[in-house]
Amino acid sequence: MNKAAIAEIIHEKMGGTKVSAEQTLDAILEEMVKTLKNGEEVSIAGLGIFSTKARAARTARNPKTGESIQVKATTVPKFRAAKALKDAVK
Repeated sequence: MNKAAIAEIIHEKMGGTKVSAEQTLDAILEEMVKTLKNGEEVSIAGLGIFSTKARAARTARNPKTGESIQVKATTVPKFRAAKALKDAVK
């Protein structure tokens, strides 16, 4: 399933135009990204929690040359599935 398929489902369930369904989905995703950028969590009951995690700087190795390289510290997205989702997938 991709973004277009989700927009199609929104269109079928809610009615309206396909464009408005796409705009609705875009608005939701945009707000989720803004919230995560601010370091806050996005919790959706029954689905899970989206959050961010700080990853420390580290030394890695280029597998092709064997050369050591420095990888900068960064922030990465993280997802924890809700119990309801875990049970539904079993």
